[in-house]
Amino acid sequence: MRGRRSVGVVCGLLALLGALLGGCRRPAGGPGGDGVPSGPTPGRTASVSPVPARPPGYGAVFLAVGECSSFGTTSFTEVPCSGERAAARVTARHTGTVRDGPRCPPTTDFVLHISEQRPSFDEDGDGAVPRGYACMRNLQPPHPGDPGGGGGPRTIVGDCVYGSGGGQVRETACDGEGGEKPEYEVTRAVVRRADCPGTTALYVRLGGERPVGCARPL
Repeated sequence: MRGRRSVGVVCGLLALLGALLGGCRRPAGGPGGDGVPSGPTPGRTASVSPVPARPPGYGAVFLAVGECSSFGTTSFTEVPCSGERAAARVTARHTGTVRDGPRCPPTTDFVLHISEQRPSFDEDGDGAVPRGYACMRNLQPPHPGDPGGGGGPRTIVGDCVYGSGGGQVRETACDGEGGEKPEYEVTRAVVRRADCPGTTALYVRLGGERPVGCARPL
């Protein structure tokens, strides 16, 4: 009788131990003790957040179109356009030199000449930024590239010029605030001089598809 009781007690303990071990067993696909799934769960797709290749506020290309630079035309950096250091936005970006490359948009305020650099981030990961230039537009007025503004890399219709000697002319503000009194205003851009109106007193070289500027005296 005592032997049977001993066997019954042992069997009861084994059954209880099995139940406890079964309660600690993790179900397939369920979360483990560290909160990480042990396997894929049906009906769900895992997503992975990519590691950003560049700091926030910077694009994949150094001073790409739409990005902004700090103040200065000789020393500058790329900065977020929403930051307080942002001064001008890139409206066009080209490699090479201004002489050999495409022209900037007509209302460009100034051009940034980018010499070959080796910043910590660049467009293709080789540690270099190729030589080029960026056409810039100020985020706030004044805009010297606007018609009559008295500056900018291009002379366009609406600009004013004055004789600088030797048969040359220079652009100046039409309102007289540019330090030089305006003498002529460019009223039209044409293909040939013969296309200028009869009131034309000066022909100004503009370049582009309509390279002749017809200017009237002021």
